[in-house]
Amino acid sequence: MENHYLQLRKHIEEISPLTDEEWETIAACFTYKKLRKHQFLVQKDELVPSEYWIISGLLKTYAIDNEGKEHILQFAMEQYWTSDFHAFQNQVPATLFIDCLEDSEFFCLRLENREKLCSEIPKMTNFFRIKSHYGYIALQQRIMSLLTQTAEERYNNLIKKLPLLIQRVPKKLLASYLGVTRETLSRFKG
Repeated sequence: MENHYLQLRKHIEEISPLTDEEWETIAACFTYKKLRKHQFLVQKDELVPSEYWIISGLLKTYAIDNEGKEHILQFAMEQYWTSDFHAFQNQVPATLFIDCLEDSEFFCLRLENREKLCSEIPKMTNFFRIKSHYGYIALQQRIMSLLTQTAEERYNNLIKKLPLLIQRVPKKLLASYLGVTRETLSRFKG
């Protein structure tokens, strides 16, 4: 477990160096959680008490439309932050599902603990601001790719940006994420 906390400290210190005293305060605000493959981290219509930093594993974030079709917003793996951020920040029921594609481990940070950290350790405000901006940029790029690129271009960009993800995500889910059929995805790979 100590190694997991060292990973988290290293992650934070990539943006904001910490004193040992600051780290002790930060570490006390995180709790550990482990889920198995196919378990839900977040379910639609439930409250979302935490945001999650992934220690290990792979997750998918998705919505289901009125016709029952699944729409994948994101895959998240080690060192990603994930949650239904709207539900978390506003303390309202979730509109998304997040489930584990692999056995996964997380650190959970409750909203009141994040607010406490930002109040007591101002550099954590900067850390969360930067991480939020990175997430917003990634989401904006995903939306723009869906609007302006062909499915094959999206696939090729995904291979360049996240080659390990391609190996970990089942082809059916990868096709859904790219907005193509599994057969079309096979042609790209051919």
